[in-house]
Amino acid sequence: MNMHNPPHPGEVLKELCLDPLGITVTEAAQALGVSRKTLSSILNGRAGISPEMAIRLAKAFDTTAESWLNQQMQFDLSRAKKAIGNVKVKRLNAA
Repeated sequence: MNMHNPPHPGEVLKELCLDPLGITVTEAAQALGVSRKTLSSILNGRAGISPEMAIRLAKAFDTTAESWLNQQMQFDLSRAKKAIGNVKVKRLNAA
């Protein structure tokens, strides 16, 4: 299912995982084994969820890596569709 304007996965991470548990960015970064800067970049939408980060998040929050990567893909695809607009592309057909 495609979302019209999906949130960045960092927003989901903050609102659904960190905030309810009262975990700070520093505490979460330490638990995930990443730098505070790395996690902050994700939470602020400046960086995306990599496959490695998806695995870390899945282990930390008892979710699946696929769910994190799917959120990132939906976000990226939505932004790409908006950015590309009405670009002209020639259809290619098999001979």
